[in-house]
Amino acid sequence: MATDKQKEDAAKGTPVKKTAKKAVKKLDAPVENTAAKKTAAKRPALEKEAIKTQPAKKTAAKKTSGKTGVKTAKKTAANKTEKKPVVAKTAENNLQKIIFQLRFHTHFGQEIFITGDHPLLGNNDPSQAVPLQYFSDELWYLSLDVAGAIEKKITYHYILRNADGIDDHDFGNDKTIEVDGSTARELLVIDTWNYTGYIENTFYTKPFAEVLLAANHTKVETSRPANTTHVLKVKAPLLSPGQTLCLLGSCGALANWNTGSPLLMSRAENETFFHVGVDLSAESFPIAYKYGVYDVTRNRFVCYESGDNRVLFDTVSSTRKTILHDGFAALPNTMWKGAGIAVPVFSLRSKKSFGTGEFSDLKILVDWIRTTGIKLVQVLPVNDTTATHTWTDSYPYSAISAFALHPLYMNLEMLAGSGFAKELASLEKERIRLNALPALDYEVVSKIKNDFIAKVYKQDGADAFASGGFKNFFENNKHWLVPYAAFCYLRDKNGTVDFESWPSCNSYNENSIQQLVAGHKEEIGLYYFTQFQLHVQLKEATAYARSNGIVVKGDIPIGVSRNSADAWQEPGLYNMHYQAGAPPDDFAVKGQNWGFPTYNWQRMREDGFAWWKKRFAQMNDYFDAFRIDHILGFFRIWSIPMHAVEGIMGHFVPAIPVHISEFNSQAIWFDHARYVRPFINETVLRDTFGDDDIELVKSMFLQQEKDGSYALQPAFNTQRKVEQHFAALEKDTQHNRIKQGLFDLISNVILLEAENADGQLYHFRFHMEHTSSYKHLDVQTQQQLKALYVNYFFRRQDDLWRKEALQKLPELKRVTNMLACGEDLGLIPACVPDVMKQAGLLSLEIQRMPKDDAHEFFHPNNAPYLSVVTPSTHDMSTIRGWWEEDRARTQRFFNNQLGQQGEAPEHCDTATVKAIILQHLYSPAMWCIFQLQDLLGMDENLRRNDVGAERINVPADPKHYWQYRMHVTLEELAAAVSFNTELNKFVFASGR
Repeated sequence: MATDKQKEDAAKGTPVKKTAKKAVKKLDAPVENTAAKKTAAKRPALEKEAIKTQPAKKTAAKKTSGKTGVKTAKKTAANKTEKKPVVAKTAENNLQKIIFQLRFHTHFGQEIFITGDHPLLGNNDPSQAVPLQYFSDELWYLSLDVAGAIEKKITYHYILRNADGIDDHDFGNDKTIEVDGSTARELLVIDTWNYTGYIENTFYTKPFAEVLLAANHTKVETSRPANTTHVLKVKAPLLSPGQTLCLLGSCGALANWNTGSPLLMSRAENETFFHVGVDLSAESFPIAYKYGVYDVTRNRFVCYESGDNRVLFDTVSSTRKTILHDGFAALPNTMWKGAGIAVPVFSLRSKKSFGTGEFSDLKILVDWIRTTGIKLVQVLPVNDTTATHTWTDSYPYSAISAFALHPLYMNLEMLAGSGFAKELASLEKERIRLNALPALDYEVVSKIKNDFIAKVYKQDGADAFASGGFKNFFENNKHWLVPYAAFCYLRDKNGTVDFESWPSCNSYNENSIQQLVAGHKEEIGLYYFTQFQLHVQLKEATAYARSNGIVVKGDIPIGVSRNSADAWQEPGLYNMHYQAGAPPDDFAVKGQNWGFPTYNWQRMREDGFAWWKKRFAQMNDYFDAFRIDHILGFFRIWSIPMHAVEGIMGHFVPAIPVHISEFNSQAIWFDHARYVRPFINETVLRDTFGDDDIELVKSMFLQQEKDGSYALQPAFNTQRKVEQHFAALEKDTQHNRIKQGLFDLISNVILLEAENADGQLYHFRFHMEHTSSYKHLDVQTQQQLKALYVNYFFRRQDDLWRKEALQKLPELKRVTNMLACGEDLGLIPACVPDVMKQAGLLSLEIQRMPKDDAHEFFHPNNAPYLSVVTPSTHDMSTIRGWWEEDRARTQRFFNNQLGQQGEAPEHCDTATVKAIILQHLYSPAMWCIFQLQDLLGMDENLRRNDVGAERINVPADPKHYWQYRMHVTLEELAAAVSFNTELNKFVFASGR
């Protein structure tokens, strides 16, 4: 992994060789670079392949100035039609050797490799990557005999292999070599490492390259000199329309620093590098140079890049050509900022919605937000969650397929066309009723849509299957589509998604499923048809957004349902005997149990994370950016045994447990029964159940031990057994109270014994200090256990978790060009910020959830640039809802965060909401994203009367009904001129 020093040394194209800085600082005239010459003369040679650094005699510099064949600004600025260099077609490929030189500072134990899309470079297989040779701590090289083997463009990148076996990859796929028909027999390629965490790399991701910055490209006409000795390449993603890069330097061929006639650079619309070819055959080395910005519309030099001059050490040979990849021009890189809106698709409401938001409603949403200056729409997962055909399927993070889309989002009018217009008209009265409801009626809407889809399929399915669009869709998606469709058929046939209980096909077998599909083509074809239609509608909606300059951000859930097509098809990818969740926090004091199986990362690593890569590839079909739900799960996951119901009974996996010897070494009295079994005595029982229920609990659920304490009867000694017992009883207040009390008794432990460890290894129960078991210990034992607890959770695991994440996130990030944002909330290990930075992932910053425990709130002004700031998320109450939850905390926020004096208003008025929105808009973060409800809270006429109805999810409630819908239509929002004008003004004034 690159160290901070390596990141600095590899920074933005500045050559690592840092000699002669004093001698070349001036920008307005050529500089006699004596210090550089002295240093170069002492530099050892790389035998025949080395760059020869002795300065050549400076001859005919004045004669060649302006005659290099490169058009300067005065000659080219008026003509903005780019002419690509003519590549001569020759019968003979003269290239015999390529010399790669990488300027990068390394440490002992590190190695550098190169890989690319050519057999000589290992065909992009990291295991076949070619090692570079060490020359110095700051330079690695490779001499590659090619002997005519290079016949097409090669794309390549570098790999840093660390002593711990973790690889860092040079970012991007834009380093290229082309055989251009020149007479050069030797090609010298001088490269700069592109660290993934550079801010500039963000602007080459899909939302910027294809949507937000796509119109900034400026065509510039250039031509190469007849004798091109050097091609200089550099990147600058944030140039304004009408601007290009230019090159100036300390010799005649580089205009002798004359800003009146710099060498203009160009790039094709599908390229990332600006480039210019020059003839340096008559120049002396080293040469000082800089890149600058030139305005071609005004024929005016704008500015130089910042920092010291760059220095080129080289000599010229008639048989050699040099390509210099110079990284990034040193220009301001934190200027771009954008605003976004977050809203689940099911929450959208248009005049024609069928009781729920639909993919087609995204187009109406885009029409509205483009008038406000907002540039991004963020949605929740849109995967199929149909497990029971009841409202419990409304939970969007419990998908029965990580790939299939939810039929709930189908627009029936688009599906029906003219052929089913009459049948659809018969549903109009019910559509109007459902669409007028304040919240989503999931069951009714889903049934109506599924029934209608089935009717259309019977008549139109064959025609759809015969279309080229469907055939292409099926071919690209059959790896998941066929198993998913078979799964859905078997789910409905057997009346359950619990595939282990199915009488047949309970274990996935490819041949058996093919036979099943062949024997039930019509029934299973329904799911092919449905997914194809959903695919078409979502593609159309997101394409419409992009065409209007709006980015669409999706959401990748951390898990899938244990009763899913994915788990059925490839059960080895999951730990089916564990449940994923989260440890306790202020929002869920008992922790969270999501019920998903945890991932078998070792098995996933064996096939190169193929399942994850397929997920990312499919997301790329629709979205420009994505949110990685619970990104901390890639570092470690909160793993809960199946016998537990509450998340509080889990522990992190992987984790280094506490060995029994550590208690002895810390002089801690160790009693297995006292620490591992639930601690239950008369005091605990009375505190838990009170006088009303204590005797009943003793008689029905407990047994008394010889020492007077109590233990749970075997029939009730796990939370799952207790849950099953009460599931058969009437649901009343007393039963719920006793059930929760028993849950609390079972979790009243200090240690959780590790599996298969013969009593030698233990994990601490989270929030151990809150248990009555802990409180009944003597003070000295409490302090000793607390010290070991702190070591366990906050010290010993960090390096392990860092390595875990680095084995996953960078590799997954490389397979997609979508902008990736991590939901890094909760108990955050110290290694997380650096790993996310290295992987080029944006963090999430929430005002009421500071990551620094020393502060009660996070101020948006303190956000890092590569981040998303927001006042609330779908897992929280809105601004207005939060304002009324804790009066004392609200008062401190009002005085300390908003800087207001006096008493805070009882309810969050429009002025206060605006103040909070403006704080976020003026944040230095790249993105600020607001829930729709929070934006509507700025307007007295648009805000909802019932504040509680604004909330989307309550994480502490695993049975929460996800049914929030916006209370006004999108058409009404579009017509709210005063609100839209004010929001647009806020966004524009903040520089977003």
